[in-house]
Parts: sequence; C-alpha cells; structure tokens
Amino acid sequence: MRWLLIVLTGLLAVLQYQLWLGEGGFSKKLMLQRQVEQQRQENKELQLRNSILENEVANLKDGFDSIEERARKDLGMIKEGETFYMVVEKEDQ
Repeated sequence: MRWLLIVLTGLLAVLQYQLWLGEGGFSKKLMLQRQVEQQRQENKELQLRNSILENEVANLKDGFDSIEERARKDLGMIKEGETFYMVVEKEDQ
C-alpha cells in the first residue's frame, strides 16, 4: 500500500510539473497571451498608418492641392508672383 502512495504522489508531481512548467503549461500560455496582445497593438498601429498612407495616395492621385502642399512644405517651393519671407527667431542666450 505504501509503494502505491509513493507512486501516485510521484505521478501527481509529474503532472503538476507538466501543468505549470511543461510544454503547453500555464506559464507558456501566459507568455503567448502577452505576445498576442503585443502583436494586436502593433497591428492596430500599422493599420492606422496604412489608412493614413492610403488617404495620402488618394489625395495625390485626385487633386493638385496635396501636391502643392507637399511642394511647399518639403521642397520650399513658392508660386509664381509670391514673395518668400524667411523668419529667423533670435536664440536666447
């Protein structure tokens, strides 16, 4: 009878080890859940960025306003007949 109790206790210990620390156990499950949540957050950010880029592409294809805005902002271009003024702020010393 005593050896049966020892065997069953050993079996219980092995099963508990598999449950908590083994492959597919709770610790692995928690780690995977954290990774899934991080990936979902990254996917949301990338979807937002993609929708912004899609809107930009659509604007560039459809109208000249966004092209003009980009030329002014990124390339420093001005329209014919406009006067360019550069405002330089004085540095505090």
